Amino acid sequence: MTNQHLAHGMAGDHTAPDWPPLQAREVAAVLERVPAAGAPRGLRWHSPRPLSAAALVETAHGRLFVKRHHVSVRTLATLPEEHRFARHLAARGIPVPALLEDTDGQTAIRIGDWVYEVQEPAAGVDLYRELMSWQPPHALAHARAAGDMLGRLHRAAADYEAPQRGTHILVARSEILGAADPVAGLENQLPSRPGLADYLENRNWRAELAAALQPWHDIARPRLATLPALWTHGDWHVSNLFWTGEDADATVSSVLDFGLSARNFALFDLATAIERNAIAWLKPPERRARPDIAGALIDGYHEQQPLDGHALELLAALLPLVHVDFALSEVEYFHAITRDPANANTAWHAFLIGHAEWFRTVPGRSMLDSIATR
Repeated sequence: MTNQHLAHGMAGDHTAPDWPPLQAREVAAVLERVPAAGAPRGLRWHSPRPLSAAALVETAHGRLFVKRHHVSVRTLATLPEEHRFARHLAARGIPVPALLEDTDGQTAIRIGDWVYEVQEPAAGVDLYRELMSWQPPHALAHARAAGDMLGRLHRAAADYEAPQRGTHILVARSEILGAADPVAGLENQLPSRPGLADYLENRNWRAELAAALQPWHDIARPRLATLPALWTHGDWHVSNLFWTGEDADATVSSVLDFGLSARNFALFDLATAIERNAIAWLKPPERRARPDIAGALIDGYHEQQPLDGHALELLAALLPLVHVDFALSEVEYFHAITRDPANANTAWHAFLIGHAEWFRTVPGRSMLDSIATR
């Protein structure tokens, strides 16, 4: 199985995963530390997500989801940050799979250079299991249901108080987006991010970044200071949701994967949802825009968290910017951790710069206008 397992690639292809697939012996060692887990009986499915390794595991007590991170990506300090947020949401009624604790009462388990987490299986149907990010949902009703659940999640997150994540690696933050000067903001971060600094050292990155973010940043930045901080999911795509069925009217039954969660603001999450679901980035530029999907997401969200015209204008201005901090974290991850220069360059050129520049095209501007004037 190890030789056959492929992950989702950045070009919409299937490629070798960044990390070796989970093996039965190592999963058994992890579950030995989790009293409620039960003895493992076999691995039933490997996740195609490339940035970590995960699998569904059959045990004597039923199925569990086991996920493994390299210590350079998540530590015993940074993994529980997302666990605490997920548990808060669960306590407020958001359907989040329960995390299992080890014998010390911890939800992050380190063995050697790996950090593991064990979860109960999500409730419902994994309808979009094989769908890659940046591919739209199958039905407008699913987009509306996703927007509705995101609004519910933000209501549940409103009273969650925690400092910002302790890492930039593969986290959807918004410091560069929200900086008075994004170039200066990134320069201030580089001393504490040597891997990213090394990638940028021989690039004309200041000019590239400034050109890509204008004029959107000039429009959005003055309004951001008035928005209350809120912990956000950070990766709101239909593949991170389970569903009540396979029909077009199915609703969300479970919310997954808080790995990118961080302290941002509500419109950041909604803009991310549109960027992930309503723009088919893997298609040719003229065929990417799905304003119908964006509208359905917004309508569903509006039912839970009403949006006025000013919010919609800001949402449109955010859309060409919302990916910036995460794209930089991917550059850092591929350059300094997996040592993959091709993917690092893709993260810089196609993701960070390319996504922002698409919004200058006719279909990109039309997409923004459809949101701002909705």
